Amino acid sequence: MWVSPGAQHAGTFRGSLDDPSINYSNASLNNLVSDVNSRLLDGSLRFRFDGRSGFLQSALDALQLPVDSQLLVFSRTSLQGRRISEQNPRALFFNDRVALGWVRDGDVIEVAAHDATDGVVFYTIDNAASGFSGTSPPQFKRRFECLGCHVTGDTLGVPGLLMFSTTRPEPSQLSGFPHHIDQSDPLERRFGGWFVTGSAGAARHMGNAAAALDSRTTRELASVAGLFDPDGYRTLTSDVVAHLVLTHQAGMTNLLTRAGWEARVAAGGDAGSVAVLMRGIASEVVDHLVFADEAPLPDRIRGTSGFAERFSAGGPRDRKGRSLYELDLNRRLMKYPCSYLIYSPAFEALPAAVKDPVYRRLWDVLSGRRDDPRYRAVIEILRDTKKDLPRYYLP
Repeated sequence: MWVSPGAQHAGTFRGSLDDPSINYSNASLNNLVSDVNSRLLDGSLRFRFDGRSGFLQSALDALQLPVDSQLLVFSRTSLQGRRISEQNPRALFFNDRVALGWVRDGDVIEVAAHDATDGVVFYTIDNAASGFSGTSPPQFKRRFECLGCHVTGDTLGVPGLLMFSTTRPEPSQLSGFPHHIDQSDPLERRFGGWFVTGSAGAARHMGNAAAALDSRTTRELASVAGLFDPDGYRTLTSDVVAHLVLTHQAGMTNLLTRAGWEARVAAGGDAGSVAVLMRGIASEVVDHLVFADEAPLPDRIRGTSGFAERFSAGGPRDRKGRSLYELDLNRRLMKYPCSYLIYSPAFEALPAAVKDPVYRRLWDVLSGRRDDPRYRAVIEILRDTKKDLPRYYLP
């Protein structure tokens, strides 16, 4: 009999980043940024420096980061916090492999890439006009100091992604108090310190608590036009749907990294103990994968940037034209209860010791609810789009 998986607080990786099975600092990398660096060096790709944007558009194009994914954060919780404000928000862009942060007039562009085996790897590229000579190709340089913030309990003890919601600062404070959020947090706790465009219906959230909006009767925004000088920014949206997607993605990314690292460190240990550990980790991964811990949306969500439409149109499709990338946005984020990150290189690279129990646990969940058309649809979509499914998934 299938039992509904309860939301769990995921465990934390307690090994060393320099364990020989991890070798985070020196392992060979396999991610989009390392590919772009190679193309910049051999001349098959060139970046163009463009005014106050610097290399932003070139980097977005090279890393295949859509402009409609832009999110704007004005809290000062980042590497270049001293340059960030309500009048100069930091812009984030992302896809399902890479996230990029840009601060207007900043010294660098920051990038976090999810490597197939190394977890999240951090880079910067120089973006100050004074430092650009144009005589040699620019390069993304790996940055280990980012680990000071990006390896914590909130990232499950592995190099990972963070999503914060920040209280509005008091007059005597430089910045408010940040708290980590994930998909289990209700909407009312999210988006503090961020601009948010689009509609959350009657639902309340912490976004758009900016001085420029204090005199308005509503904080709901179709765009950020008129709130700050737009010079250098790629678009004037900070889409609520993109916020929800990135929050899910950050948690799922960290869980996949932790699962892979635990399996690699445990290899060669007592078989029985390792199996118990892997089953526990598999439960955590699958709970997030099927959105078991997702806080329900209190009202219909609608974006304004086109992000939702583009995102829903993506991903591999089954013979009925269905995709795990399709969004719902009425009471839940996704139309079908299985994360699109099941297609990610990080999932594909999971060692068999943990991937096998993940697949088994996922099957237990899906097959136990096959009378529900949403769960039955996930089984059918996976059968048509995942080549490495265990035989017991097949009809």
